[in-house]
Amino acid sequence: MFKILKYSFYDLMRSRWSYVYFLFYLLLGLVLLFLNNDLSKAVITLMNVIIILVPLIGTIFGVMYYYNSKEFTELLLAQPVKRSSIFLGQYFGVALSLALSLVIGLGLPFIFYGIFNSDAIGNFSLLLITGAFLTMIFTALAFVIALTNDNKIKGFGYAILLWLFLAVIYDGIFLMSLVLFEDYPLDKFSLIATMLNPIDLSRVLILLKMDISALLGYTGAVFQKFFGTNQGIILSSVMLILWVSIPLYLIRRISNKKDF
Repeated sequence: MFKILKYSFYDLMRSRWSYVYFLFYLLLGLVLLFLNNDLSKAVITLMNVIIILVPLIGTIFGVMYYYNSKEFTELLLAQPVKRSSIFLGQYFGVALSLALSLVIGLGLPFIFYGIFNSDAIGNFSLLLITGAFLTMIFTALAFVIALTNDNKIKGFGYAILLWLFLAVIYDGIFLMSLVLFEDYPLDKFSLIATMLNPIDLSRVLILLKMDISALLGYTGAVFQKFFGTNQGIILSSVMLILWVSIPLYLIRRISNKKDF
Protein backbone atom coordinates (compact mmCIF):
# COMPACT_ATOMS: atom_id res chain seq x y z
CA MET A 1 0.00 0.00 0.00
CA PHE A 2 2.84 2.40 0.85
CA LYS A 3 4.39 2.04 -2.61
CA ILE A 4 1.05 2.88 -4.24
CA LEU A 5 0.55 5.74 -1.79
CA LYS A 6 4.02 7.06 -2.64
CA TYR A 7 3.40 6.81 -6.38
CA SER A 8 -0.03 8.50 -6.15
CA PHE A 9 1.34 11.22 -3.90
CA TYR A 10 4.29 12.06 -6.18
CA ASP A 11 2.07 11.80 -9.25
CA LEU A 12 -0.33 14.37 -7.82
CA MET A 13 2.44 16.64 -6.54
CA ARG A 14 3.76 16.82 -10.10
CA SER A 15 0.31 17.65 -11.41
CA ARG A 16 -0.43 21.27 -12.32
CA TRP A 17 -3.73 21.06 -10.41
CA SER A 18 -1.83 20.57 -7.16
CA TYR A 19 0.17 23.73 -7.87
CA VAL A 20 -3.03 25.60 -8.74
CA TYR A 21 -4.63 24.42 -5.50
CA PHE A 22 -1.55 25.41 -3.51
CA LEU A 23 -1.24 28.82 -5.18
CA PHE A 24 -4.93 29.51 -4.63
CA TYR A 25 -4.60 29.15 -0.87
CA LEU A 26 -1.31 31.02 -0.87
CA LEU A 27 -2.90 33.98 -2.66
CA LEU A 28 -6.03 33.73 -0.52
CA GLY A 29 -3.95 33.97 2.64
CA LEU A 30 -1.96 36.93 1.28
CA VAL A 31 -5.10 38.81 0.20
CA LEU A 32 -6.88 38.25 3.52
CA LEU A 33 -3.86 39.42 5.48
CA PHE A 34 -3.54 42.45 3.22
CA LEU A 35 -7.21 43.38 3.73
CA ASN A 36 -7.34 42.55 7.45
CA ASN A 37 -4.80 43.92 9.88
CA ASP A 38 -6.34 41.74 12.59
CA LEU A 39 -5.30 38.10 12.37
CA SER A 40 -8.44 36.95 14.22
CA LYS A 41 -10.70 38.56 11.61
CA ALA A 42 -8.65 36.99 8.83
CA VAL A 43 -9.07 33.56 10.42
CA ILE A 44 -12.85 34.03 10.71
CA THR A 45 -13.09 35.02 7.05
CA LEU A 46 -10.90 32.08 6.12
CA MET A 47 -13.19 29.72 8.02
CA ASN A 48 -16.15 30.64 5.81
CA VAL A 49 -14.11 29.80 2.71
CA ILE A 50 -12.55 26.57 3.98
CA ILE A 51 -15.76 25.07 5.37
CA ILE A 52 -17.38 25.18 1.93
CA LEU A 53 -14.47 24.99 -0.53
CA VAL A 54 -12.33 22.23 1.02
CA PRO A 55 -15.09 19.57 0.91
CA LEU A 56 -15.90 20.51 -2.70
CA ILE A 57 -12.27 20.27 -3.83
CA GLY A 58 -11.76 16.99 -1.96
CA THR A 59 -14.88 15.51 -3.56
CA ILE A 60 -13.99 16.58 -7.10
CA PHE A 61 -10.32 15.56 -6.86
CA GLY A 62 -11.20 12.17 -5.36
CA VAL A 63 -13.68 11.27 -8.10
CA MET A 64 -11.52 12.72 -10.85
CA TYR A 65 -8.38 10.86 -9.77
CA TYR A 66 -10.21 7.53 -9.52
CA TYR A 67 -11.67 7.74 -13.03
CA ASN A 68 -8.52 9.16 -14.64
CA SER A 69 -6.31 6.41 -13.18
CA LYS A 70 -8.75 3.60 -13.96
CA GLU A 71 -6.55 1.99 -16.62
CA PHE A 72 -3.52 2.04 -14.33
CA THR A 73 -5.66 0.60 -11.53
CA GLU A 74 -6.78 -2.28 -13.76
CA LEU A 75 -3.11 -2.99 -14.52
CA LEU A 76 -2.37 -3.12 -10.78
CA LEU A 77 -5.34 -5.42 -10.20
CA ALA A 78 -3.69 -7.97 -12.53
CA GLN A 79 -0.67 -8.05 -10.22
CA PRO A 80 -0.41 -10.04 -6.96
CA VAL A 81 -1.43 -7.04 -4.87
CA LYS A 82 -4.33 -6.82 -2.44
CA ARG A 83 -7.23 -4.85 -3.84
CA SER A 84 -7.71 -2.88 -0.65
CA SER A 85 -4.03 -1.87 -0.70
CA ILE A 86 -4.41 -0.42 -4.19
CA PHE A 87 -7.42 1.77 -3.46
CA LEU A 88 -6.41 2.75 0.05
CA GLY A 89 -2.96 3.68 -1.24
CA GLN A 90 -4.50 5.85 -3.95
CA TYR A 91 -6.86 7.44 -1.45
CA PHE A 92 -4.11 8.36 1.02
CA GLY A 93 -1.99 9.72 -1.82
CA VAL A 94 -4.80 12.04 -2.95
CA ALA A 95 -5.85 13.06 0.57
CA LEU A 96 -2.30 13.77 1.77
CA SER A 97 -1.40 15.84 -1.28
CA LEU A 98 -4.54 17.96 -0.94
CA ALA A 99 -4.09 18.37 2.82
CA LEU A 100 -0.44 19.42 2.39
CA SER A 101 -1.37 21.96 -0.29
CA LEU A 102 -3.95 23.42 2.08
CA VAL A 103 -1.73 23.51 5.17
CA ILE A 104 1.40 24.83 3.43
CA GLY A 105 -0.50 27.23 1.16
CA LEU A 106 -2.28 28.89 4.07
CA GLY A 107 0.50 28.40 6.59
CA LEU A 108 3.26 30.27 4.75
CA PRO A 109 1.64 33.73 4.58
CA PHE A 110 0.38 33.52 8.16
CA ILE A 111 3.79 32.40 9.41
CA PHE A 112 5.49 35.34 7.69
CA TYR A 113 2.84 37.64 9.16
CA GLY A 114 3.72 36.45 12.68
CA ILE A 115 0.95 34.02 13.56
CA PHE A 116 3.19 32.32 16.16
CA ASN A 117 3.39 35.55 18.13
CA SER A 118 -0.36 36.13 17.96
CA ASP A 119 -3.23 35.02 20.18
CA ALA A 120 -4.92 33.63 17.04
CA ILE A 121 -2.43 30.73 16.75
CA GLY A 122 -4.85 28.32 18.47
CA ASN A 123 -7.77 29.28 16.22
CA PHE A 124 -5.61 29.07 13.09
CA SER A 125 -4.20 25.67 14.08
CA LEU A 126 -7.72 24.31 14.66
CA LEU A 127 -8.77 25.72 11.29
CA LEU A 128 -5.97 23.86 9.50
CA ILE A 129 -6.64 20.62 11.39
CA THR A 130 -10.34 20.86 10.59
CA GLY A 131 -9.55 21.57 6.94
CA ALA A 132 -7.30 18.49 6.80
CA PHE A 133 -10.05 16.35 8.33
CA LEU A 134 -12.63 17.64 5.84
CA THR A 135 -10.22 16.88 3.01
CA MET A 136 -9.75 13.29 4.20
CA ILE A 137 -13.50 12.80 4.82
CA PHE A 138 -14.76 14.05 1.47
CA THR A 139 -11.96 12.43 -0.54
CA ALA A 140 -12.89 9.11 1.07
CA LEU A 141 -16.59 9.65 0.33
CA ALA A 142 -15.66 10.49 -3.27
CA PHE A 143 -13.76 7.19 -3.61
CA VAL A 144 -16.75 5.29 -2.22
CA ILE A 145 -19.05 6.93 -4.78
CA ALA A 146 -16.62 6.29 -7.65
CA LEU A 147 -16.15 2.64 -6.66
CA THR A 148 -19.90 2.05 -6.66
CA ASN A 149 -20.50 3.81 -10.00
CA ASP A 150 -18.64 2.75 -13.14
CA ASN A 151 -20.38 5.48 -15.12
CA LYS A 152 -18.23 8.61 -14.85
CA ILE A 153 -21.12 11.04 -15.32
CA LYS A 154 -23.16 9.37 -12.58
CA GLY A 155 -20.16 9.31 -10.28
CA PHE A 156 -19.50 13.04 -10.70
CA GLY A 157 -23.20 13.79 -10.35
CA TYR A 158 -23.59 11.84 -7.11
CA ALA A 159 -20.40 13.34 -5.69
CA ILE A 160 -21.53 16.93 -6.35
CA LEU A 161 -24.99 16.10 -5.00
CA LEU A 162 -23.45 14.73 -1.80
CA TRP A 163 -21.41 17.91 -1.30
CA LEU A 164 -24.45 20.09 -2.07
CA PHE A 165 -26.58 18.16 0.42
CA LEU A 166 -24.09 18.33 3.29
CA ALA A 167 -23.00 21.93 2.60
CA VAL A 168 -26.35 23.58 1.84
CA ILE A 169 -29.48 21.42 1.88
CA TYR A 170 -28.74 19.75 5.23
CA ASP A 171 -28.55 23.13 6.98
CA GLY A 172 -31.86 24.18 5.46
CA ILE A 173 -33.60 21.02 6.66
CA PHE A 174 -31.97 21.41 10.07
CA LEU A 175 -33.13 25.01 10.48
CA MET A 176 -36.65 24.22 9.28
CA SER A 177 -36.85 21.41 11.83
CA LEU A 178 -35.81 23.78 14.61
CA VAL A 179 -38.49 26.27 13.57
CA LEU A 180 -41.29 23.74 13.12
CA PHE A 181 -40.62 21.96 16.42
CA GLU A 182 -39.57 24.96 18.51
CA ASP A 183 -42.13 24.05 21.19
CA TYR A 184 -40.27 20.81 21.93
CA PRO A 185 -36.89 20.32 23.66
CA LEU A 186 -34.41 20.13 20.80
CA ASP A 187 -31.10 20.11 22.68
CA LYS A 188 -30.22 16.49 21.97
CA PHE A 189 -31.63 16.67 18.45
CA SER A 190 -29.43 19.70 17.65
CA LEU A 191 -26.31 18.00 18.98
CA ILE A 192 -26.95 14.73 17.13
CA ALA A 193 -27.87 16.50 13.88
CA THR A 194 -24.68 18.56 14.07
CA MET A 195 -22.46 15.52 14.62
CA LEU A 196 -24.08 13.72 11.67
CA ASN A 197 -22.72 16.38 9.30
CA PRO A 198 -18.92 16.84 9.29
CA ILE A 199 -19.20 20.34 7.81
CA ASP A 200 -21.55 21.54 10.56
CA LEU A 201 -19.48 19.84 13.23
CA SER A 202 -16.30 21.52 11.99
CA ARG A 203 -18.00 24.91 11.81
CA VAL A 204 -19.33 24.66 15.36
CA LEU A 205 -15.95 23.60 16.76
CA ILE A 206 -14.21 26.55 15.12
CA LEU A 207 -16.88 29.05 16.23
CA LEU A 208 -16.69 27.81 19.81
CA LYS A 209 -12.90 27.96 19.76
CA MET A 210 -13.11 31.56 18.57
CA ASP A 211 -15.56 32.31 21.41
CA ILE A 212 -18.19 33.76 19.09
CA SER A 213 -20.87 31.14 19.74
CA ALA A 214 -23.22 33.96 20.79
CA LEU A 215 -23.81 34.49 17.07
CA LEU A 216 -25.67 31.16 17.07
CA GLY A 217 -28.23 32.32 19.66
CA TYR A 218 -29.94 29.62 21.72
CA THR A 219 -28.33 26.87 19.67
CA GLY A 220 -24.94 28.41 20.41
CA ALA A 221 -25.62 28.22 24.15
CA VAL A 222 -26.48 24.53 23.80
CA PHE A 223 -23.33 23.87 21.79
CA GLN A 224 -21.20 25.86 24.22
CA LYS A 225 -22.56 23.82 27.11
CA PHE A 226 -21.70 20.54 25.41
CA PHE A 227 -18.84 21.11 22.95
CA GLY A 228 -17.14 23.57 25.28
CA THR A 229 -16.43 20.78 27.78
CA ASN A 230 -13.62 18.24 27.57
CA GLN A 231 -16.18 15.49 27.00
CA GLY A 232 -17.67 17.41 24.07
CA ILE A 233 -14.27 18.03 22.49
CA ILE A 234 -13.31 14.37 22.81
CA LEU A 235 -16.65 13.19 21.39
CA SER A 236 -16.49 15.61 18.46
CA SER A 237 -12.92 14.48 17.70
CA VAL A 238 -14.06 10.86 17.78
CA MET A 239 -16.91 11.72 15.40
CA LEU A 240 -14.51 13.32 12.91
CA ILE A 241 -12.28 10.23 13.10
CA LEU A 242 -15.34 8.05 12.51
CA TRP A 243 -16.26 10.17 9.50
CA VAL A 244 -12.86 9.19 8.07
CA SER A 245 -12.82 5.57 9.26
CA ILE A 246 -16.27 4.50 8.03
CA PRO A 247 -15.67 5.50 4.37
CA LEU A 248 -12.25 3.83 4.52
CA TYR A 249 -13.94 0.62 5.69
CA LEU A 250 -16.43 0.94 2.82
CA ILE A 251 -13.59 1.44 0.32
CA ARG A 252 -11.94 -1.72 1.54
CA ARG A 253 -15.18 -3.71 1.57
CA ILE A 254 -16.41 -2.55 -1.84
CA SER A 255 -13.04 -3.00 -3.54
CA ASN A 256 -12.75 -6.58 -2.28
CA LYS A 257 -16.22 -7.52 -3.57
CA LYS A 258 -16.38 -5.47 -6.77
CA ASP A 259 -16.05 -7.24 -10.10
CA PHE A 260 -13.58 -5.26 -12.20
